[in-house]
Amino acid sequence: MCGICGAVWTKGSYAVDQETLDSATDALRRRGPDDRGTFRRPLTKGVPLEEKGVAFGHRRLAIIDLSSAGRQPFVNADQTIWLTFNGEIYNYVELREELRSRGRVFRTETDVEVLLQAYEEYGLECLAKFNGMFAFAIWDEPRQRLLLARDRVGKKPLVYRLEANRLLFASELKSLRKFPNVPREVDLVALRQYLTYQYVPHPRTIYRGVSKLPPASYMLWREGEEPIVERYWRVEELANFDDRVGLSSDEAAKLRASGVLGAAATSSGGVPNLSRASFDEARRELRRRLEDAVRLRMRCDTPFGAFLSGGIDSTIVAGLMRNFSSEKIRTFSIGFAQKEYDETPFARRTAERFGTEHTEFFVEPQAKELLPELVYQYDEPFADSSAIPTWYLCQTTRREVTVALGGDGGDEFFCGYDRYKAAKLSLALDAIPGWLKKLLAGPVRAAIPNSVRQRSPLRRAKRFLETVGMDVVEQYLQWIAIFNRSRTTELLSDEYWSACREFEPDAAAFRRPSADELDVVDFLNDAYAQFAKRDVTTAISFADVLTYLPCDILTKVDIASMSNSLETRAPLLDPNVVELALQIPLKYKLKGRVGKYILREACRDLLPDEIDARPKTGFGVPLDSWFRGELNGTLKEILFDKSTRQAPYFNRAYVERLVKEHEERQFDHAARLWSLLVFRLWESQQDGEVSF
Repeated sequence: MCGICGAVWTKGSYAVDQETLDSATDALRRRGPDDRGTFRRPLTKGVPLEEKGVAFGHRRLAIIDLSSAGRQPFVNADQTIWLTFNGEIYNYVELREELRSRGRVFRTETDVEVLLQAYEEYGLECLAKFNGMFAFAIWDEPRQRLLLARDRVGKKPLVYRLEANRLLFASELKSLRKFPNVPREVDLVALRQYLTYQYVPHPRTIYRGVSKLPPASYMLWREGEEPIVERYWRVEELANFDDRVGLSSDEAAKLRASGVLGAAATSSGGVPNLSRASFDEARRELRRRLEDAVRLRMRCDTPFGAFLSGGIDSTIVAGLMRNFSSEKIRTFSIGFAQKEYDETPFARRTAERFGTEHTEFFVEPQAKELLPELVYQYDEPFADSSAIPTWYLCQTTRREVTVALGGDGGDEFFCGYDRYKAAKLSLALDAIPGWLKKLLAGPVRAAIPNSVRQRSPLRRAKRFLETVGMDVVEQYLQWIAIFNRSRTTELLSDEYWSACREFEPDAAAFRRPSADELDVVDFLNDAYAQFAKRDVTTAISFADVLTYLPCDILTKVDIASMSNSLETRAPLLDPNVVELALQIPLKYKLKGRVGKYILREACRDLLPDEIDARPKTGFGVPLDSWFRGELNGTLKEILFDKSTRQAPYFNRAYVERLVKEHEERQFDHAARLWSLLVFRLWESQQDGEVSF
């Protein structure tokens, strides 16, 4: 696990010198504290490096083969192909044997060399063979091309800046900013997306002209040609198998060769049609793939353990790990003083059942002290407040181990979130008369009292009824949006829309648009449309796989862990588990009000009754009370301090109203206030270099 950066240039004024490369590389030192390496090379022999060249930087967190054998940037045997790689290829042992059978000779025992030799052997088709998490760059001198690639679900990040005579890339924006003349102009569309989703969706970043490479994608760059960005793995093609009779071995081989199916998942022949499989057949196959996924992720040459939250997913992972280890598994959980947010009693009982070497950390979150560090490490505004407990968990776990397995992905792929149950209920309500829908959305909703408790059933009921009768995507956006359309129109000022005139036709007039004109739903709508053949609930959950999972959940965990030099691994996101989950019908995942039903049944022997019976709880912090107490002064100081340089894009009167209503317990605006606080603090950290 590492941090990577680099550049390729075709004009002397864009050349990257060694000092700049060192600076960009060392900006990633927390991702890789154990070693560093760089290389600079002319694009072609006989051309001065100062005119046309390529440069890679690498910071290493040593996990597999702790020797210097796999030191990066890594070069092939004849010194013509170079690699800088962030991540792990979990099936590298099997791939190495496959490559050896084809006559390839290895110099090291590393997954780094396996990746590079797989590229030499298979070209771009190597991407379909990797079971892992990765972001990497390959400079292929014979083909005169630069390849950038990112793993299927988007565990490892990669940002880039493309110009006429230069391409820059890095694991993080803080590294990319070390290269000269990288602009700091805020992307105003990205700002609006952030206010809606609490993150900036790919391919945008908060900076205009700087992009994220989407998950399951690669970029090919050649001098004088338009760069190619392609997806090599398509979730929607797998998810829409339910209308097929099944896949033969030949059909599976074709999809495997094209990258749609992973090699390991289909190596034994055809692909079972799980929409027509019995529940027991699907359950047994899921258990088998989960076991393989955990076993592969226990390959490690450093101390490792598992996060244990007391929930379904982490319990399953820890239980399966126990089955593959002759020694006690180390587990870690974090506790808080507020009982509503403390899951340690459940984690403790699970640890006792599995006989793990369990460590609990109890912390009193110091949000005021931690917030500036969080904002800095995330590089762009990121307002998922569960980053706070995630940060503490990673920080404390790293004191004992270098690698931790977790349960990310279970909710999205197996319908664990309550909003999926709400979507199913909403679909049922479509059959009721229009007058009754109006009654529910109007008088009935109005009669429900407002609640300022974050996890209040009344609050959830009121929010659900507010969306009765809406289009499914619009309804879902209302549930997940931090600032919905109407609130965003109130928040954003005329100055904001004036600033948008240059590149947003809808904002050409100097006026505040109506709510109908304020549309950032395309990111969600485009994802939902990929799964039109499936039922509404499944389509929404898979839309989350393309949006919320990579942009929020995986971003949160990657930054929180790597900023503390901890590698995290997610067995539930193994490609073979994912490919299976995409085909399992909803009736096996969501049974009545029980989410993740097939996952529970596949691992019934691992789940204590009290864990199985627990309602879904988030990994959160008490923002609502913080903003009325310890963070109240900080909130007002940052939002309203006239001495700090702030872009005049938010209506102060509206922000003041949000604060007042929250203080007086009229509404819980905690998530909205947190989003504004994070953005303002991010803005203040830009050292005057950000422009609007």
